[in-house]
Amino acid sequence: MPMLHLAKALHARGFHITYVNSEYNHRRLLRSRGTGSLAGAGGFRFEAVPDGLPPSDNDDVTQDIAALCLSTTEHSAAPFRDLLARLNATPGAPPVSCVVADGVMSFAQRVAEEMGIRALVFWTTSACGFMGYLHFAELIRRGYVPLKDESDLTNGYLDTAIDWITGMPGIRLKDIPSFIRTTDRDDVMLNFDGGEAQNARRTRGVILNTYDAMEQGVVDALRREFPRVYTVGPLAAFANAARGGELDVIGGNLWKEDTSCLRWLDTQPPGSVVYVNFGSITVMSPAQLAEFAWGLAGCGRPFLWVIRPDLVSGENAMLPEEFVTDTKERGVLASWCPQELVLSHPSVGLFLTHCGWNSTLESICAGVPMLCWPFFAEQPTNCRYVCAKWGIGMEIDSDVRREEVARFVREAMDGESGKAMRVKAMLWKEKAREAVDPRGKTWTASSNSCSQRMMMFQPELAINKMGCDHLIILLINFVLSFFLAHHKSFNNQEGLQSFWIASSSLVGKQSDQKNSGFDSMGKLAHT
Repeated sequence: MPMLHLAKALHARGFHITYVNSEYNHRRLLRSRGTGSLAGAGGFRFEAVPDGLPPSDNDDVTQDIAALCLSTTEHSAAPFRDLLARLNATPGAPPVSCVVADGVMSFAQRVAEEMGIRALVFWTTSACGFMGYLHFAELIRRGYVPLKDESDLTNGYLDTAIDWITGMPGIRLKDIPSFIRTTDRDDVMLNFDGGEAQNARRTRGVILNTYDAMEQGVVDALRREFPRVYTVGPLAAFANAARGGELDVIGGNLWKEDTSCLRWLDTQPPGSVVYVNFGSITVMSPAQLAEFAWGLAGCGRPFLWVIRPDLVSGENAMLPEEFVTDTKERGVLASWCPQELVLSHPSVGLFLTHCGWNSTLESICAGVPMLCWPFFAEQPTNCRYVCAKWGIGMEIDSDVRREEVARFVREAMDGESGKAMRVKAMLWKEKAREAVDPRGKTWTASSNSCSQRMMMFQPELAINKMGCDHLIILLINFVLSFFLAHHKSFNNQEGLQSFWIASSSLVGKQSDQKNSGFDSMGKLAHT
């Protein structure tokens, strides 16, 4: 939820926020969080716009990622332009003077340019993931992509070293965002994400949800390619630091969170629980689900496993009855949970994850080592850095086997490798804390990162430097949403200063909880 975290961070610094979802996701949020969840708070309100896709018979089905990307590109510019025009015509409000668009919403950049408005982009991926997308065109030009045939997926070709991407030493083809794993030169996602990364070159700067200490080499390389790179992460830590205000009730999860798992965690010994969550989009086969289940059964550790009803491709997620019986004394299943609270709970000692960037940052901020099973997009890139660069994770083979799962869990929890991972995880946690602490080394150091971070989170400096009065920040993390933030008079000037934020997120389906197969305590219902 980096877009929501950024919106809250801006609101905490005096901005008025209007968060505009797609109509599709607006309805889902109302169902999952209740009608009061979008009532907003002082200076924070919600709106909705169409995403351009045809109506669905079921508002709880997964929107096709490629279709949504193409639809927003083709159809969202007009309603966005109309929205800007309406805002600019609002009496008493200043005109919009800057658009910050999510990395895959270049239509917003185009609209901004047409209206004479400055534009920035916010890539919610890791810096290394963004760098990977940025080199799609060069990988195609050099003949690495597309693959010659399907055998290249398994014959070792993906282990080919890609040693010419500045700032990413030791990277292999398999570590590049997964959309390069295609034999089709016209593949939608290969061309869409590669093209959107190149579109970032048209803007005045790139915002990244990372911090310099974490991805120094990549960030330095990006700063040589772009005039301004703002590292404003980890945004989750900024949001946590601002807890306790009126915005705590506002959340962005499209699923109803089961908080009973926190009470169960309270009963477990420190560092003993394996937390398992493959995010909102990852899907697997019934066989893979069974392998993970029996691996958790065989590891001997207590576990909390989040299983979305649509986790298994094309059917409901059904676990073997014997597994449920064998693990009922030490395993809890939930359809969704408050992940940041779970990861920060002292009982959690290991995170089995898909390596989505939000999950990765949340785990780093909590100091929890990871077992990695990347699914798609830049998750393989994140996994490579987690395991090989930062030393806080181990990778499970895509062809998952129960014996491997059990062995990795035991090694991570009890072995020498696990001890080393925990030490490094705590070091990275401290660096994340310093990145968001004004008293920490990151803020006090005389570095580009400090000045850029101050520009982003002290809006007076940013606006004065850019000559902006009213900023539209447009974010997209796979769900079409927009935010509007207004800040009252800077440098004793009268009037409102405004930020617009828009976001788009392709998140998976969530069935009604009553149909999910889980009881109210988050344990698998025997039905």
